[in-house]
Amino acid sequence: MTESPVPLDTAQSYCPPTAVQFSVFLSNKVGKMLDLTEIFDEASVSLCAISVHEASDHAVVRLITNDAKEARRTLKENNFPFSEHEVLVVELSEGHTLSKMCLFLLGAEINIAFAYPMMHNSSDDPAIAIAVDDPTLAGQILRRKGFQMLGECDLSY
Repeated sequence: MTESPVPLDTAQSYCPPTAVQFSVFLSNKVGKMLDLTEIFDEASVSLCAISVHEASDHAVVRLITNDAKEARRTLKENNFPFSEHEVLVVELSEGHTLSKMCLFLLGAEINIAFAYPMMHNSSDDPAIAIAVDDPTLAGQILRRKGFQMLGECDLSY
């Protein structure tokens, strides 16, 4: 009796690590950003990326933390309205540039809805958070091209 072969880890079956992005809705008033950032300091949650999109009467603050579960609890306890979105965190390094990442995703017709830089990760290389149509396929393509993707456990402060 022969044993069945062990399946190989292929790029096709690869599910990339992701991070949770919180989109927090704030009224556009002096001090609201301080209120938001202080609740994370008090909860010992590190902000690893932040992007602010403002309009005349409100702002949407996109942020990634090193602890999504605790960030979610903290936002709820402090009555901050928010939504969540899964994003990829892609490390950029020599030979693995932002333009090459965009080129490879374009080749697969994967749209980048938005992107912003990470402030902190476990590596010395810069990283970027991207929201794409299909995170699994994007992760498979980028992995095949040698890009390193980070998950929440790789984010530090």
